[in-house]
Amino acid sequence: MILLDPNNLSRPYPDERSQEVMQRAVDFFEAKGKRALKEDDRERVWYDDFLEFVKQERLFATTLTPAEYGAEDARWDTWRNCEFAEILGFYGLHYWYTWQVSILGLGPIWMSENEAVKQRTAELLEDGGIFAFGLSERAHGADVYSTDMHLIPQEDGTYIAKGEKYYIGNGNKAALVSTFGKIDGTDDYVFFVVDSQHPNYECKRNVVNAQSYVSNYALHDYPVREEDIIHRGKDAWNAALNTVNVGKFNLGWASIGICTHAMYEAVRHAANRELYGQKVTDFAHVKQLFTDAYARLVAMKLVALRASDYMRVAGPDDRRYLLYNPVVKMKVTTQGEDVINHLWDVIA
Repeated sequence: MILLDPNNLSRPYPDERSQEVMQRAVDFFEAKGKRALKEDDRERVWYDDFLEFVKQERLFATTLTPAEYGAEDARWDTWRNCEFAEILGFYGLHYWYTWQVSILGLGPIWMSENEAVKQRTAELLEDGGIFAFGLSERAHGADVYSTDMHLIPQEDGTYIAKGEKYYIGNGNKAALVSTFGKIDGTDDYVFFVVDSQHPNYECKRNVVNAQSYVSNYALHDYPVREEDIIHRGKDAWNAALNTVNVGKFNLGWASIGICTHAMYEAVRHAANRELYGQKVTDFAHVKQLFTDAYARLVAMKLVALRASDYMRVAGPDDRRYLLYNPVVKMKVTTQGEDVINHLWDVIA
């Protein structure tokens, strides 16, 4: 079956733990129930219960820790991560969001050569930690060329960080925030990690009125040691772009999960209503809308699956992922909007 059916997770997995991760995630959301999920969404409730479950079941630790740093069942597996993203999107965009932003925050860390930070990150994942990607700023968005975050060298060989970041998911609770800036007095870009609970880290506010926390944070003379730096110069620049390549790819999978759930709800809604003596699903234009929406949704998933293949085999001699990755990021998601619009027309 090409579309996700949470009541029948019959997809083949190479190992038992992968099946367990998917099934336990589904079990959590099914036990919570649609009514409670919708209520939490409407009331903008921070998803502590989900994050506690993630910690207990080691879901992020298993799926977001490279094999050489994690437990025996841990690995960073693009194929598995895409399916997990689809399941989270199916049950609620905000649950997917905290996972997605953690992937972005982890990108610069796992790409670095800073072994101490990587070992620390693996421990934080085992402890249920979430992560954040401190790239965007209010004045110029995610423009990598422009940053007002500065790392200022001190006489003792340490640094202090000054500046603000804007629209940074998980910035309220992240165990580590991978922060992008410049070394003061130079043209060198830099990535360094900070703790969102440090007294010199100010989480100013949530910039969205939603269940997720999308922060504006500021660093006030935040102390940074040499061992907190994960990238410098060209490596920092590359880490920013490569992280976006790896992480934003997930947007398409969120859209697939959302549209799949919406499709099921729309079919159920229409099939249970009669108009002019016949089921709404028997009207020719409704059949056309459902057929078009289904075809688009299947195409979205097929393209995303092929892109996953290209992500897995990417290397110096195979760069097809550079074409398919932005297609999944943008075109799959905009096709998802078309699917939702068709479903709106049906239920309206």
